[in-house]
Amino acid sequence: MKLFLLIFSFIGVLSGFFIFRPVVLPKKLPKVHEKLNKKISVIIPARNEEKNLPYLLESLQRQTKIPDEIIVVNDHSEDRTKEIAMQFPVKLIDLSPIPPGWLGKTWALWNGYLHSSGEILIFLDCDVRLSERAIETLIEAREQLQGAISVVPFHKAEKFYEKLAMITNILGLFSFFSPIERKNTIKGLYGSCIVILREDYEAIGGHKSVKSEIVEDMCLGMTLGEAGISVTNFLGKDFVSFRMYPDGIKSELEGFAKSAALSIGNISKGTIFFIVLWILGLFISEMVIFLFATEWFIPLAVGYILYIFQIFYMNKYTGNFGLTVPIFHFLSFIFFIIMLVYSTYQSSVRKALIWKGRTIQVGRREVE
Repeated sequence: MKLFLLIFSFIGVLSGFFIFRPVVLPKKLPKVHEKLNKKISVIIPARNEEKNLPYLLESLQRQTKIPDEIIVVNDHSEDRTKEIAMQFPVKLIDLSPIPPGWLGKTWALWNGYLHSSGEILIFLDCDVRLSERAIETLIEAREQLQGAISVVPFHKAEKFYEKLAMITNILGLFSFFSPIERKNTIKGLYGSCIVILREDYEAIGGHKSVKSEIVEDMCLGMTLGEAGISVTNFLGKDFVSFRMYPDGIKSELEGFAKSAALSIGNISKGTIFFIVLWILGLFISEMVIFLFATEWFIPLAVGYILYIFQIFYMNKYTGNFGLTVPIFHFLSFIFFIIMLVYSTYQSSVRKALIWKGRTIQVGRREVE
């Protein structure tokens, strides 16, 4: 039994290394954008984002490649989002009422596109932060690879409750950077940062084609793949970061739960298999906290420590979760289980999710 526990921990850790292949935005690329004369439009959907929006807009003003237009779509905000946007050189749009069949975010993104004129569209969430060379690097990467690209931002967790999302964050990245998913021609995009040619966006009908999808970014990427347009995902690391939930643990739980259970259906069975092995190995190793004075302690402790080192390695690419949470990773695992149960209950039992003060009917439309 002791040998089995140790072997299973090794299998779990090896599974993690297999499905986590960090693909970061390259620091140096040919400066292809200097040879191009394509107009760049940045589109930002914003609902109650007074805490995040100024950081994003300030970072856009410091770019080595300044976008030709920045469009902020005010999605019926109830805070100072609109007033803050007006302090910057942006095109501000007040979103019209959400039509039946649309969700708030897809309607905001679609309206941002309708008011844009750029040949290259960059969709950014408000919680994103950009380094000075971010736009330049994004454009160069897209021009080199063609198709659409998206970036999973480096997760800047500041408060302790934000760091509890560590395991959830890692598991989410498995679904994007598993070699199985990367080889798949039909795969999702990460909605926080998407770069796409206008003609490719229009070829698939843009966000109108995924207007009722809660995980609209995953569905948009798959629609592109079905149309023969390539999709490439990167880790943001040195260029694109975000602070996701500065408003408290309640918003963090609701934010992750909004798409967790629904996203599983968009992942290949091979990736799910290795994710399950990683989770089982992690869970078994964490039994060490209950079996301290037993003969099973040493093999479990070895597995637990292996996961600590692996998590530190992954965090180097994915987020700053400090020292405490990686060492006591069972705390983050407990948060993950609570979030998953809550997400499953909301999506499968209640058939409705809550996000930013709205109730979202699963698979249907958004209700105020």
